[in-house]
Amino acid sequence: MRSEELLKIRNIGIMAHIDAGKTTTTERILFYTGKNYKIGEVDEGTATMDWMVQEQERGITITSAATTVYWDCQSENYKINIIDTPGHVDFTVEVERSLRILDGAVVLFCAVGGVEAQSETVWRQATKYNVPRICYVNKMDRSGANFNAVLKQISDRLDAVPVAIQLPIGAEEDFIGVVDLVEMKAYEWLEDNLGVEFFEIPIPQAMMEEVEEYRIKLIEKLAELDEELMIKYFDAPETITADELFALLRKATIAGRINPVLCGSSYRNKGVQKLLDAIIRYLPSPADMPSAKGVNPRTEAEEIRAMDDKAPFAAVVFKILTDPYVGKLTFVKVYSGKLNTGETVYNVTTGKRERVAKILEMHSSKQFQLDSVIAGDIVAFVGMKEVRTGDTLCDEKHQVRLENISFPEPVIQIAVEPKTRDDEDKLLQSLSKLSEEDPTFVVQQNEELGQLLIGGMGELHLEVLLDRLKREFHVSCNHGKPRVAYKEALVNEIFHTETFKRQTGGKGSYAQIKIQIEPTDLTKKGLQLNDQTKGGVMTKEYLSGLEKGFSIAMNNAKYGFPLESLQVNLLDADAHVVDSDAMAFEICAKIAFREAVRNSETIILEPIMNVEIVTPDEFIGNITSDLNRKRAIVEKVDAKIGYQVIKAQVPLAEMFGYVTGLRSISTGRATYSMEFLKYARVPDEIQEDIITKGRFALL
Repeated sequence: MRSEELLKIRNIGIMAHIDAGKTTTTERILFYTGKNYKIGEVDEGTATMDWMVQEQERGITITSAATTVYWDCQSENYKINIIDTPGHVDFTVEVERSLRILDGAVVLFCAVGGVEAQSETVWRQATKYNVPRICYVNKMDRSGANFNAVLKQISDRLDAVPVAIQLPIGAEEDFIGVVDLVEMKAYEWLEDNLGVEFFEIPIPQAMMEEVEEYRIKLIEKLAELDEELMIKYFDAPETITADELFALLRKATIAGRINPVLCGSSYRNKGVQKLLDAIIRYLPSPADMPSAKGVNPRTEAEEIRAMDDKAPFAAVVFKILTDPYVGKLTFVKVYSGKLNTGETVYNVTTGKRERVAKILEMHSSKQFQLDSVIAGDIVAFVGMKEVRTGDTLCDEKHQVRLENISFPEPVIQIAVEPKTRDDEDKLLQSLSKLSEEDPTFVVQQNEELGQLLIGGMGELHLEVLLDRLKREFHVSCNHGKPRVAYKEALVNEIFHTETFKRQTGGKGSYAQIKIQIEPTDLTKKGLQLNDQTKGGVMTKEYLSGLEKGFSIAMNNAKYGFPLESLQVNLLDADAHVVDSDAMAFEICAKIAFREAVRNSETIILEPIMNVEIVTPDEFIGNITSDLNRKRAIVEKVDAKIGYQVIKAQVPLAEMFGYVTGLRSISTGRATYSMEFLKYARVPDEIQEDIITKGRFALL
């Protein structure tokens, strides 16, 4: 075991709602750790981690960027692998895949806005993957900053256990530093040297009562989790040391029992160094994490991979990026073993060997070459060809399939076509590369409509991808207006018999099937094919052909939309000893589906979005009325001081261009965010309208 080395590694993510100061905080971390010699700014388009042209122009993070920094804490040097993730909901996939491989996370909150819509989303995602978290209340210098209010929101809205380990000294323009409740020390930052130097100062006398109150809350919370501390707290509280509290805070944070809360103003260069200390002190190292669980792909038996460089190699691909100089970059988290440059790995998903030509340590869009990588690290491989996000790479002699990464399906689509016939191949190749990078970007060829469709998570998502297509790949295309990614569901049971027979001179093609198609639960996804035939007619080969045929066919149901799920019971079948093969049964399945569904009753499903609107009090009536016209279900309205938060479920079809309408209603003072919730049945009158207008039309 490399326990000593592993203990000095932190694999962390930084996540937040948009505009909470996430990238600004990351830029300060790069500066104070010596990675950058100057501070990049989002507003100026100079942020190191926002390296894409689209990020610099829009002032937002679009793709999760990775970097490695080093930080001295407690006289030891630590390595921190950082993933800076987007805050906009259209790019939430970047957060999802990053969390799959992180050991800990820093969640940022604006001291004014508090817990916002995307804050809730990223918190849920982190909970899903059991990622330990510390909280950082940023922008303490802003007008309206309220540390205590944010603490309460974290507790109430996130069902978390926030424990303040710092208190701000001052607020708004008077914010100068923090009080450390563990060490009982106060620190002040000076603005004239970019916050490089900070000084210990006496705890302000006016704060002593508040400091004592919050320190008692801290100790009491830890005492609930530790019997020895409980006894000490009652018998001799004056003997409790800072080191004891550090150790218990770390233990409780890693276990997910509490969330330490710090504060600062990253833009004003105050508090970031103490945040770095907290990352080291409270977030786990790879050695603190449980061994990775997977299955043996040959036997499906459980496999355990310890975080040990002597164990067989195993890693998970969490991101793919096309670099103009080195080609495809494959980002991986190594869970066990060691790998040297030039060695070969086995892709369990594809069943193919791949040579790793280079191993790179990443710093945003820059790279530094390494000779090897060992368990616990996050790096990028060069030279991988057939690899996708979520694939497990391992030692071929010791195969394991680690847990995959699940991604939401696209909810919005656009029809695209090349401007010239010469651009057709180039367009398809470029779209293929983009879909490799982004699992939520889907490219489909609709044979029935003769259209090429691209799908994504929102208007901004597709807008950015089309812009990248033009700038990075130099491909121009015509495209339609964004349309909702509708789906279909079968209502009634269908029985159908289909015979496919074709004779073309020599060997013919023959397949016959009798099927029952049943309506499915809308929560299920994909194809369920049940072979109920007798007599051994259906071989593995024939069933494989049927499965492929139905899987392709269900992408175009009665009205041209895909089925969310399909259950097919194969009641009977017939095959010819010479003329039958997998292809014949594949074609037979496609024809059978088309004919069976043609006369069936089918409903259209639409994506429903969770929408959160923050508005000043005076606009609440007009906004609510507008939502009612959009078929919204208003779930609740939370009254805050000076503003209100509306939470509603709204069909995505009603939300196109909503930002313009909301600005008009509120004179630009209201904001909104939304995320996908579920698919639900379209009302009959709207279904008729969808069918009448048709699915897609190019501009």
